[in-house]
Amino acid sequence: MVVEQASLRIAFKPWGRRDLRPWAAAHHGDAVGEIWFERKHTVGPDPALLLKLLFTEQALSIQVHPDDRFAQSLGLPNGKTEGWYVLSAEPDARVAVGLKRELTRPQLRQSILDGSIAEMVEWRCVVAGEVIFIPAGTIHAIGAGLVIAEIQQRSDTTFRLFDYGRDRELHVDQAVAIADRWPADALADPVDLTQMRRQLISCPYFTLEQADLSACSRWELIAECETWALVISGDATIGSTHAVIGEAFLVDNARIPIVAGRGGLTLLLAYASAEPRPGLLRDLKMEQVEPAASIIDHAIFHHQQSAGLPVLLPETRP
Repeated sequence: MVVEQASLRIAFKPWGRRDLRPWAAAHHGDAVGEIWFERKHTVGPDPALLLKLLFTEQALSIQVHPDDRFAQSLGLPNGKTEGWYVLSAEPDARVAVGLKRELTRPQLRQSILDGSIAEMVEWRCVVAGEVIFIPAGTIHAIGAGLVIAEIQQRSDTTFRLFDYGRDRELHVDQAVAIADRWPADALADPVDLTQMRRQLISCPYFTLEQADLSACSRWELIAECETWALVISGDATIGSTHAVIGEAFLVDNARIPIVAGRGGLTLLLAYASAEPRPGLLRDLKMEQVEPAASIIDHAIFHHQQSAGLPVLLPETRP
């Protein structure tokens, strides 16, 4: 059972920035590219997921991450599939996902060697609130002028294809071996689960949700598996802690009360489940239902999923 406010681990990057507000305090040293949310206590296994904030003053490298099989062939525990939520974006801020057209392996190798890969990736403008899913093997990049919340498999393995002259190593052989050499699939649209909950991404490794809680409302987060909660708007009392924008909590096999502030509360909730959890948030103002009704609710939920119907989760259905 884990209930912790996350500690922060700062990663300095050449493409980062110094003004991190409102997500963190301004930094007067080297440019900060990433803030990792970590467990305060080191007893027990590492979490399966890693939650980060990314800050870009310059474009990141064009890169790709391995899947589980390739990572394990290198002696690593797992690959790296990730999802992004755009917290803020300057005008014309862009990300790259996939290629403009399909390439052969020799063509991909040559494009890395001569730098033309920079013109072959599919760049798209993004705005705050957009969600991008990056399965392992997808060639991708993040441009300048962005703050992004990232949820990923816990891995720091990256193979670079292009680095804007920063004189860092490129990983030609590994990238050619694992990269998808074609345009990326269309991004899935978010799905409303309830009036408060929106499913942003679900994949075999995690589900990412957005929860919008009204002013002064009272909830209980019921985490049956590893669950990260990040405040992205408003404030709240989470457990006994007053939480503001940019603070995160880890809850695993435990429950924690949440009282939204006077301006309401928006959370990103990321948890180690391939499907949305029907009982993730419980409204503490609702009357307790009879046990039989709860069983019926869950049966309806699973029927909706198996039939491909829009899912209305039981805790808020009238």
